[in-house]
Amino acid sequence: MCACGPMNRRHLLVLLSGVASSALMACGGPSSGPEPVRWGKENCDFCGMLVDDPRFAAEIRAPEGRKVWKFDDIGCAALFLAKQPWKDDPRAEFWTGDNADGAWIDGRAAWYVSGPKSPMAYNYAASRSQRDGALSFAQFRRTIEEKGQNGLCQVPQSGSN
Repeated sequence: MCACGPMNRRHLLVLLSGVASSALMACGGPSSGPEPVRWGKENCDFCGMLVDDPRFAAEIRAPEGRKVWKFDDIGCAALFLAKQPWKDDPRAEFWTGDNADGAWIDGRAAWYVSGPKSPMAYNYAASRSQRDGALSFAQFRRTIEEKGQNGLCQVPQSGSN
């Protein structure tokens, strides 16, 4: 028996939360949601440019939940997604920064507005709320795929898989 006395509910909760935290860290972090970005210190997984503006940044999490790719422009993210065999898998997550405040929002539920100058000149911004002329996620993806990669975006060989 413990010299500290019997284990009460609080001790058990503290012990269990420590075990859960350790298990999560051992597995490489959460398997859902956006990951923190080291703004200005991480490169776009599509074009290689620095990810430094939360209002245009995006992340894609693979269907199995472990692998996350980060992007400096939501256009880069849409083109990257188009190349994946799991591009239409509903388990794949697409996160983007809200253009108003840079907070992460679910990219599949976001509305995309043309016009704001974005880092790689795809010139779309995401918003939580629908506006006149805003595109749904499916419409945004189709538009970017039809437009294709622009001249500013030089995809490195290692960034496209």
